[in-house]
Amino acid sequence: MATSTSTSTYPLTALARTTDPTTMLRRFLGLDAVVTAGNGAAYAAASGPLGDFLGVDPGLLLGLGAGLVLYGIGVAFLTARKSPPPFAVQAVVEVNAVWAVLSVVALVAWLSPSTAGAVWIPLQAATVGGFAALQYAALRAVRAGRQGLPRP
Repeated sequence: MATSTSTSTYPLTALARTTDPTTMLRRFLGLDAVVTAGNGAAYAAASGPLGDFLGVDPGLLLGLGAGLVLYGIGVAFLTARKSPPPFAVQAVVEVNAVWAVLSVVALVAWLSPSTAGAVWIPLQAATVGGFAALQYAALRAVRAGRQGLPRP
């Protein structure tokens, strides 16, 4: 059984540059925290010019930016934990997945972005969806590693 776990996580180990599932998970969370907080800071600080460029309401970008900064800080706190709590990581995975889906829904249902926005929004959704997939796979590897541990 251990062979299938290590085989299935091999691409992750190459990407995370570690074979330790917890370190892998923390690295993927850390990357998410940096990208999310950075993106949020840009949205908040330059909501006017970015709103014009992307064809999105600056007020929406300002609100999203503030929320993304706070979310990024929360994910950073998880990253700083030696062993991030699985339920909290699962919540991050789910929020990222919902964000990715809602970004595409918003693009189709109610946003009328510029050409740049029509490119940026799905690209952002794919990035966040990618974070969710990487974090989910790393969380599964962490859980699989814990199954072999004796119970206290």
